[in-house]
Amino acid sequence: MIVAERKTIPEIVDIIKGHKNILVLGCGTCVTVCLAGGEREVSIMASALRIASRAQNLGFKVSELTIERQCDNIFIEQAAEAIEKADAVLSLGCGAGVQAIAERFAKKPVYAGLNTKFLGILEERGTWTEKCAQCGDCVLADYGGICPVTRCAKHLLNGPCGGSREDRCEVNPNRACAWQLIYKRLKDIGQLDRLEKISMPKQWGTSLSGGPRVIIREDHRI
Repeated sequence: MIVAERKTIPEIVDIIKGHKNILVLGCGTCVTVCLAGGEREVSIMASALRIASRAQNLGFKVSELTIERQCDNIFIEQAAEAIEKADAVLSLGCGAGVQAIAERFAKKPVYAGLNTKFLGILEERGTWTEKCAQCGDCVLADYGGICPVTRCAKHLLNGPCGGSREDRCEVNPNRACAWQLIYKRLKDIGQLDRLEKISMPKQWGTSLSGGPRVIIREDHRI
């Protein structure tokens, strides 16, 4: 899932200063799961902005709404009336959601209330970890389902660096060496022979390095 975290209240106040009628718009999917932008967080944000408004005499009028997904026009339409009534929208969605709202309402200021961090998973209560760099050319099949591009601090594709110690990463000793994890995983599933293959340097043209990416499914187009 997409993992994000909330900007600080002073930062957000500075962003929306100058507007009076603010809609705090939440998203009911990824950012709800990572406790950054769901209905609960929208309520907390709206309350914090009202308190800041009174304390600083900013005159904010704050309304609240959470839709299922901010990146989907079907759900964005459900927020159309509330967005049109507002002077500005403070989106508690990911970066894609913020841009989708801004494109749909071209003359309405739309601001990001979150910092979109990475694609990851919930490791334990209150802890999310990055697992995928969204490189556009997945190599997980070669490494037992463990991504060296994301999980190795040096993005190495042909074995560990010379600085790892036992099962610890040289860059961060608190982090397990990705290649130790890859070796153990391939051994456990009987695929150690995969390590005999030499991987060529990764081509980054499928990643963000090549600019914004687009996927077109002709079988789904009308």
